[in-house]
Amino acid sequence: MGESGGLGHRGRHGADLGGQPGLARVLTVVAAGIPFGEGEPALLLDDKGRKYLLQLRSTGTFQYHRGSLAHADIIGRPEGTRFTSSNGAPLIGVRPRLADYVLKMRRGPQVVYPKDLGPILVYADIRPGATVLEAGTGSGAATLALVRAVGRTGRVISCELREDHAARGRANIERYFGSIPDHLDLRVGDVREIAAQVEHDRLVLDLAEPWQVIPAAAETLRPGGLVAGYVPTVPQVDRFHSALESSGRFVDVETFEILLRTWHVAGRSVRPDHGMVGHTGFVTTARCVSPP
Repeated sequence: MGESGGLGHRGRHGADLGGQPGLARVLTVVAAGIPFGEGEPALLLDDKGRKYLLQLRSTGTFQYHRGSLAHADIIGRPEGTRFTSSNGAPLIGVRPRLADYVLKMRRGPQVVYPKDLGPILVYADIRPGATVLEAGTGSGAATLALVRAVGRTGRVISCELREDHAARGRANIERYFGSIPDHLDLRVGDVREIAAQVEHDRLVLDLAEPWQVIPAAAETLRPGGLVAGYVPTVPQVDRFHSALESSGRFVDVETFEILLRTWHVAGRSVRPDHGMVGHTGFVTTARCVSPP
């Protein structure tokens, strides 16, 4: 279910936004309440709580089991507008949150889930102005969060070993921002080699074997900088911890996981939902310090 033709390239609404970098345009559109524009992502909500992500094209049509809706009917309308499908079903048009986009976007490799993205940003202290080296780009979920967190005064260098994964990540990032933001540097290559080429004060590792990067990280991450690793299994956590501790350059090593449980609230019926988002991955953070 979805739109005919799938997701396409994004362009922003309004000539006054044309010269702004991708991130600036996203923030301007949301803050100014600018109507939906050609090429940007939109999220349709139905009356059953289902969500549908589409990329707006003037010739496109959203089609699902309860009828269709022309993209042209959405373009030019303000966010929050109520629509009716060709079969009379109600729909509401909004802009996707980052969490919505990450869960609905096209994927290659597995993504870092929204419930884990927030803690990574907070516990690795990803802040405006920071320079972050990320490996690997994958489908681009963490990259999107990092780019938004560092802002235009910061910088993200994201590297990916596999060209097919790098292409998928680039496409998802371009569709979200409209273009690759000026402060994002996407590279194909080994993070251990790239780390020696760029100054950075944060290192985010979404790799199967993040412990392989620690010797290079110990030499290139500035003292006081932070590393964050994201892995799905206990043996990976154990090896990552061992590499951090044996290097003699990392302290304050901490590992945690986030379990997300939503609640059903309807009148006097207030209870946990029957399902929950359980284990997806372990987050490990550590501080880099000077040599002993």
